[in-house]
Amino acid sequence: MKTSAPRAVSWIVLAAAATALSACSVLQPVEEGQKMVGAPEAAVQARFGTPTDTYRLSDGTQRWIYSKQPLGQQAYAADFDKSGRLTRFRQMLQTEELYKAKVDVWTKLDVEQHFGKPREPSQYYPLMKREVWSYRFRHEDNWPSLFNFYFDDGGVLRQTQITPDPLFDRPSRRR
Repeated sequence: MKTSAPRAVSWIVLAAAATALSACSVLQPVEEGQKMVGAPEAAVQARFGTPTDTYRLSDGTQRWIYSKQPLGQQAYAADFDKSGRLTRFRQMLQTEELYKAKVDVWTKLDVEQHFGKPREPSQYYPLMKREVWSYRFRHEDNWPSLFNFYFDDGGVLRQTQITPDPLFDRPSRRR
């Protein structure tokens, strides 16, 4: 029985290509998501899986969040129009997106709909009467940081703050 070495090689090449293509949606989700603009919800879910959070926005559109929190530094938003077609896909935990939060205007719901539910345990500071939600991100795409949202007892955003992320803080800096 004669075996075909070129045929075996072509199967290996095809398997490697399939693996590389499936890895693209994991390694480069924004690029893959942007290529899908116009696709139905089912196609987006087939590519990226079940979202961690879903929101019906006030204008009737829908946002799906794919959060990598609490240890990751990304939360991807897939926005769909009223007919369920993807209109936008982007990484929300970036400096420019986080700076869109409006102090004295946004509420917990606004923060949640924009960035997803916080996955870090919230903190409450009784003297300040503030609850703090924290999200990991790379400040200016460089520095591992936490973006902290301070809410009053009515759930209104009163302050934001960027701090170094203790998970990435080197022990030599703490001396």
